[in-house]
Amino acid sequence: MDRRVIEMNCTTCDSPLLDDVDEATVDFYRAVLQTLTRRRLPFLVGGAFAFNCWTGVQRPTRDLDLFVRRDDFEAIAQALRDAGHEVELTFPHWLGKVRAGDEYIDLIFSSGNGIAVVDDEWFDHAGDATVFEVDVRISPVEEMIWSKAFIMERERYDGADVAHLLHAHAARMDWERLLRRFGPHWRVLLSHLVLFGFIYPAERHRVPADVVERLLGRLQGELHAPAPVERLCGGTLLSREQYLGDVEQQGYQDGRVAPFGNMTEEEVALWTEAIPERPSAAAEGA
Repeated sequence: MDRRVIEMNCTTCDSPLLDDVDEATVDFYRAVLQTLTRRRLPFLVGGAFAFNCWTGVQRPTRDLDLFVRRDDFEAIAQALRDAGHEVELTFPHWLGKVRAGDEYIDLIFSSGNGIAVVDDEWFDHAGDATVFEVDVRISPVEEMIWSKAFIMERERYDGADVAHLLHAHAARMDWERLLRRFGPHWRVLLSHLVLFGFIYPAERHRVPADVVERLLGRLQGELHAPAPVERLCGGTLLSREQYLGDVEQQGYQDGRVAPFGNMTEEEVALWTEAIPERPSAAAEGA
C-alpha cells in the first residue's frame, strides 16, 4: 500500500495526517467528497480528520466520518447512489454508511446514545480544511467535545480526545454553547474538566474558573437536595453494553429512552442487538 499524506489546512493549524491507505480507498473517499461538494449538499468532516486538524495530534486513521443533518440524509444518499455508490441507513437513530467493497464512510446525524444531534449550529461554527484535495468544512470543537464526552465503552474511551481538544482550544471556546449542549448532562462535562486538571496540572488554568465554579455550584446544590424519585440509569448514555444489567435486571429506567432521552425502545433494541459478541471469560483467560 502507498503511504499517503493528507494535508489538513483548517482555520487554526496546518496538520498532516499520515496513514497507509491504498489508491482505491483514496479515490473512494475523494469521489464521495467531490460528489457532495458538486451537488452543494451540506456535510462536515469529523472524526480523526477533524481531531488531527484542531489539535495537531498525529493520530493515523483509515476511517472517514461525515456529519450531516438527518433532514439532509435522503438527498445525500440519493446523490451518492446516483454516483454509483451503495448507501444504507444502518441505524435509523444516528448512522448510515456509504460502501465500496470492504471500505466505507460513516454518515452520522447524531450520536449512538441519541444525544448529540447534528443541527444547524454544527455548520454555523464549523472550521475549514482541505481533505484529499477537496475543500471541506470540519466539525466544530465544541460539538466534538459534546459527542466524544459520552463515549466510555469497555473497548473505547474518548476522554483523551476531549482532553486534547481542551488543551488546544479551551481559551478560545464558546463555553456558553458547550454548557448549553450538555444541558441536564452537565455532570459528564464536569467529570472531563476535573480530569483535565489531573492530566495537565500546569494547564488547568486554560479552563475558565467560572465555568468550573458554576458546575460545582450545581453539584453542591444537588448534594443537599432530595434524590430524584425515578430510578434512572444514565450509564446507558455512556455505554450501550455495560449498564444493560441495570436496566434489564435491576429495574432502572434507561436514560436513553424518552422522556429522559431521545431514543425509542425499538431503536435501543436495534442498537443493543448490534453489540459485537465477546469471547467467553474462559477463552479470554486461555
